[in-house]
Amino acid sequence: MNGGSDMTLAFELEALKKFASPESVFEDARGWTEYIGVVSEKPTYVVTNFTRKNRIRQDFFSGPRGKAESLEGVKDQFDTERYVYIGVDEEDEQLAEDVDWEYLPLDDAAEAADWILATSVEEEEDDAEPVRDDWP
Repeated sequence: MNGGSDMTLAFELEALKKFASPESVFEDARGWTEYIGVVSEKPTYVVTNFTRKNRIRQDFFSGPRGKAESLEGVKDQFDTERYVYIGVDEEDEQLAEDVDWEYLPLDDAAEAADWILATSVEEEEDDAEPVRDDWP
């Protein structure tokens, strides 16, 4: 991605879930961002469980607040030249505009950074019950 490293980058949780390797996305983004984190309307434990499971170390997360309040708080707390929000839909785009963040659609972010999106087939396989081949 272009634009230098003086940037705060926020992922909507649902956007982050669409990557084949969220951990790799975060590792890569750390090379060209100053601060990085996840925002969501979901309860804190949902974000925490996802980030722990994927070994993601974030600089901020939404906590019990909503996404708008979280993004405003991040902007107050972290002083960078750019604030970029990666989301999945028009609602996320409108939110970014409302709180004065740059919006980057998930597909555009993935293409610009060469991040691999998960396919629906892979997601279905992850949810499948484990098969035991040693069972009679």
